[in-house]
Amino acid sequence: MEFETKIYPQIGGYGRYNRIITLFSWFPNFAVSLNLFSDVFFTLVPESYHCKPDLALLPPSSLLGNLSRQAYLNLSIPWLKGSGFSHCELYKYPLNTSNYTESEPRDVVPCTRGWEYGKPAGLHNNLVTEWDLVCADHWKIPLQHICFMTGWTLGYILLGTICDWLGRRCVLLLSVVLSGLLGIMSCLSNSPSAFPFLRLCQGSTLAGVFLSSYIARLEWCDPPHRLMVSMVSGFFAVFAELLLPGFAVLCRDWPVLQAVATLPLLLLLSYWCCASVFPESPRWLIATSQIPQAKKCLQSFSARNGMCVSDELYPAETLLSEIDEVFPEHIQPEYHHVVELRHTRVIWKNCLILGFTLFIGTGIQYCFTRNLHIYSPHFYFSYFLRVLTGALACIFLCVSVDRFGRRGMLLLAAIVTGLSSLLLLALTQYLRGGLVLVLSVVGLLSSQALAMLSVFFGSEVMPTVVRGGTLGLIMAAGCVGMAASSLMELQNNGGYFLHHVIFASFAVLSVLCIMLLPESKYKPLPDSLKDGERQRRPPLFLSRISRDNPPLLRTQPHSAEYNRDNYSRLVTATKKMLTKDALPYKISISPQAPLLASNGTAPDANNDSS
Repeated sequence: MEFETKIYPQIGGYGRYNRIITLFSWFPNFAVSLNLFSDVFFTLVPESYHCKPDLALLPPSSLLGNLSRQAYLNLSIPWLKGSGFSHCELYKYPLNTSNYTESEPRDVVPCTRGWEYGKPAGLHNNLVTEWDLVCADHWKIPLQHICFMTGWTLGYILLGTICDWLGRRCVLLLSVVLSGLLGIMSCLSNSPSAFPFLRLCQGSTLAGVFLSSYIARLEWCDPPHRLMVSMVSGFFAVFAELLLPGFAVLCRDWPVLQAVATLPLLLLLSYWCCASVFPESPRWLIATSQIPQAKKCLQSFSARNGMCVSDELYPAETLLSEIDEVFPEHIQPEYHHVVELRHTRVIWKNCLILGFTLFIGTGIQYCFTRNLHIYSPHFYFSYFLRVLTGALACIFLCVSVDRFGRRGMLLLAAIVTGLSSLLLLALTQYLRGGLVLVLSVVGLLSSQALAMLSVFFGSEVMPTVVRGGTLGLIMAAGCVGMAASSLMELQNNGGYFLHHVIFASFAVLSVLCIMLLPESKYKPLPDSLKDGERQRRPPLFLSRISRDNPPLLRTQPHSAEYNRDNYSRLVTATKKMLTKDALPYKISISPQAPLLASNGTAPDANNDSS
């Protein structure tokens, strides 16, 4: 059955109840964003830090006399031109020094007593300052980022598949419980080796929270509201990013910030007690042939949307009778797996292309944000500029995508991203700082729009029966792109130029791939694998034959021979009438005298003869 035309209008469409549950589906996005972007403050390296002076490495105090603190630091720590005190080295003086002078020969050794950190941005104490993740241990910071993104990648793949087997609501509740427990355990962790493992596990469960809420929200909406509902969830993520610096300043310590970020996840446990605020997707229930559960869900939607007209006949009963006609009485549920995509062509192609564009959109952002750090070393400048471009990207998609189509705007975002990247790659040394900043901001905005639109486009063109698994594969590719920036930091940006060249080339290549995608604007969501295979890309330009020879008469579809709604009401009323009496049809024989007597004469004739 076609959900948008046959089912959705009879349960109230995008009515009051659908709007309420859509509102509750935005809160998980806020909670997930808090936990995702808090990792930036956990691993933020202070702008200034240096080794603690070691008296054992200095000349005897009798030779030094009374020195000021600045002179003491100048004596202990090497000075590097352009960056101040050395971060990782100390001076070591000979032990047999009898007469100290500034020209005395001295050696340079690594830090021996730890580090002194300047005032960091946000938290006063984070993972870097608590566990001294600098200098020789600096590699543990990008490794922690890679572990976190690896958890998200695994979570999207595994929980996306489970989402197609157990349902959207079940995966959301399971992910919320596990992510809340892992968040509490992360607050209590006191080891630099245990924390990355806990964050890896929590990242996988956070991916399940985001994916299940995103899919359920999409399947509750009709085509005109799908884009706006999805983009508003992006504004919830932007709001979480804006609140994080304030939370970091108030919390001061990283375990407290981790607890604050975990609190919204614990509040989402209320969805377990109140099933009406996050019900199961009726679209998924019908697509997987779970008819009894689908009937209950549709009745609930119809009643809560105010579609109950009278006690005997109302649209829900008509809908249920239609479902009984389409589906057999004892039909078994049918579940699908992403492995079945190997037998498809169109679905697999769309999944591969959108995963590729999302990989580019997330991976190339590092090339633009790096220029922001060069233009201004202050943390809050690049942080809020990135948040601002994310909000502008959401607004841009809200205004343009429903007007010009998904494929056209995805193509435009890929072109602008590729051009910005190529110009920065070729002309950075010839451009002024202001032009580099403008190109970086434009590229960052277009790459964020490319990433967000790839996710939304993928959720629309993937079939309902495998939407969780396929969208999970697409978003896993995006997490791999985000982890690519941490790989560059792990190598001290040794391969940055090659990284920039590869992603710029991929952005140009994606322009050709996007042309192979279908257009999903205002179209029904595909439910089965066959529906997904029927999607075809529209022509880029109207053919000359269609322009020069328009049809004089527009063919109209033939009207149905009977009204299905009236027929369904008739069937329902007949069933109710039949159930009132045990014997619906009684043959009553009235007592009547026989027309002929036993001797063959009429009774009246015998009376006359007598």
